[in-house]
Amino acid sequence: MRMTESLKPTEAKKEWFVVDATDVPLGRLASIVATRLKGKHKPSFTPHVDGGDNIIIVNAEKIRLTGRKIVQNEFFWHTGYPGGIKSKTFEDELRGNQPQRLVERAVKRMMPKTKLGSAMLTKLHVYAGGEHPHQAQTPAELNVAQIVAKN
Repeated sequence: MRMTESLKPTEAKKEWFVVDATDVPLGRLASIVATRLKGKHKPSFTPHVDGGDNIIIVNAEKIRLTGRKIVQNEFFWHTGYPGGIKSKTFEDELRGNQPQRLVERAVKRMMPKTKLGSAMLTKLHVYAGGEHPHQAQTPAELNVAQIVAKN
């Protein structure tokens, strides 16, 4: 009888991937990226080890929101003061000066809510434009648009 092998943190092989978010639905992109950050796509997946890959997302400002989500969905937060509830629509956020936060928040909410999940999230790098400063890592292209394309 063979026992299941468990991956040790030092044995984890982490690769770098760059994803172009142009015209990719937000939820589908976030679910694929969260799976890659966790390492669940690898046969050596171990739940208690950070064995996922590093992901660079470019063109976050060109993400696609289907239906009327861009005007109907709102992001709420509270300032901590009485009557201090604030809100912003997805359209306001995409047109603002930090459109990458929409993608970061979508991926973050699909990650485990633990210390390990926070550590996995540090491997996510999101940029609004098409440029990124990670050329030295020689990231491979991950074509998410082809993965999520409907039949």
